[in-house]
Amino acid sequence: MSTNADVIMPAATSGHPKGLYVLFGTEMWERFSFYSMLSLFTLYLRDTTTGFGWTAGEATALYSNYLAFVYLSPLVGGFIADRFTGYRKAVMIGGFFFMAGHGLLSIPAIWAVYLALTCLVIGNGFFKPNVSTMVGNLYPEGSHLKDRAYNIFYMGINVGAFLAPIVMEIVRQYAGFHAAFAVAAFGMVISVTILWYFRSLVEDPNALAARQKARADKSAGIESDVTDLPPAEEGSDESNSRLKQALMDSVPNSKRIIALIVVFLIVIVFWMVFHQNGSTLTYWADDNTAWNVTGTISNSINAFWVLALTFPLVWFWGFLDKRGKEPSTPTKMAFGMTLTGLSFIVLYFGASYGESAPKTQEQFATGAFRINERVITNLGAAGVPKDVLDKIVAAKNAEGKNAIFGVKFEPKTDEATKVATSGEQQLVAAINAVAPGAGDTHKAAILQNAFLFKVSALWLIIAYGIVTLGELMLSPMGLSLVSKVAPINVRGLMMGGWFVATAIGNKLTQIGVFWDIWLQSTFFLVLASMALVMAVVLALLLKPLKKAMPGV
Repeated sequence: MSTNADVIMPAATSGHPKGLYVLFGTEMWERFSFYSMLSLFTLYLRDTTTGFGWTAGEATALYSNYLAFVYLSPLVGGFIADRFTGYRKAVMIGGFFFMAGHGLLSIPAIWAVYLALTCLVIGNGFFKPNVSTMVGNLYPEGSHLKDRAYNIFYMGINVGAFLAPIVMEIVRQYAGFHAAFAVAAFGMVISVTILWYFRSLVEDPNALAARQKARADKSAGIESDVTDLPPAEEGSDESNSRLKQALMDSVPNSKRIIALIVVFLIVIVFWMVFHQNGSTLTYWADDNTAWNVTGTISNSINAFWVLALTFPLVWFWGFLDKRGKEPSTPTKMAFGMTLTGLSFIVLYFGASYGESAPKTQEQFATGAFRINERVITNLGAAGVPKDVLDKIVAAKNAEGKNAIFGVKFEPKTDEATKVATSGEQQLVAAINAVAPGAGDTHKAAILQNAFLFKVSALWLIIAYGIVTLGELMLSPMGLSLVSKVAPINVRGLMMGGWFVATAIGNKLTQIGVFWDIWLQSTFFLVLASMALVMAVVLALLLKPLKKAMPGV
């Protein structure tokens, strides 16, 4: 048999192998843990009670750095799995680091946060690229089922991602942030257990040896023998798969790798925009969305849409495939970039509506307030003296956390006295405490500029629906593209390359530091424009990309 045939597990050509559903469960619980942490993280950093009282800019900066390293680490993890451990062992190693990381976050100390992030980065490096590669390895080279397999696998990701914020919202309300992080660690216990128990279904035990032999043969100039493959019926799925693979094999490896790198560069912008969900979109949900839950719960919306749209989209691609009209993978990705841009256009209109709506005394009496960099600038323009503004920014409480700047003032009732105070009363009193009389003197300007407007949750839900459809045309398609186009001896490495592009995009989510400086509408419009420009670039490159990636 050929080397390629040795590497993959046997898979039925007419359906999906059992191993796909094992990996579905493994990834579902891993993502439950991952998104449990992510849905809480920036709000935890900003929390002035059990968190650290960080500003939006500080929390966003750490969030972006964490995500960058999280998605950079698969480059190393993919290489190690390709060369040494094999994919299943690498995923198991990653799972144990994940457990340690989530467990450490349950410790209320800043040193535990940084140590936890280190463990989570290492864990993701071993886990993420290799579980994705294992999905592709379940199928024959060139199989048209791969796109649909990755869509189903992607659904597993989002079952976990949907459940995580809901569970975290409940646990956080009743037991606090640290207990919620401990629950995330338990999700990884389930994930690792599933993979270990059903290990025989997901990776041929001889696969690592076969990959190493293929690499040694290639170095020695020995071509793998493909003439002894059993004959396939003409027109069958297996025959079509072999024809597509033959087309792909006719393209030099270097050209295929360069084409993938071009795609990686383009999708950097997608990840920069899409992964605002754990920072600025969570802030928007927490501060500017009219509902009675925290921003944590908003992280379930994207996953809900994935669950609702995945199977209809898979059916639609199958419907087109039967008629020979299914778009190529790069074309699907161009559609995905376009939809990503349009989703932020929706948010732009929602923010514009909220910013222009008149503010009433009733809203001031029942609403919430926050003074940030944008508000400080506007207060200065409104005539509030600089020394007052400096005192507001510098004010600290007994724990050394900001007492006013970046703090959310909202209606609350004191548990001991049962006395209710509005956000307006708390903010004015806090300013009077550091600059006597300034809160009352400049009250009108402070309330106008610091008020957190709220708009219907439908703006956020609709925007998430559109970006999710774009995500389904781009993210799982990207994983499938790597699996189909990358030369087999560097497949794990190239899968890691996909996550390097994700890492760069995630680092660029630090554009969120402008959230407290620009108007929200301006912020959303900038992101929408960048995504739409990249959609045009990808559309212009479709023809040369198709030549370098025939049959995908």
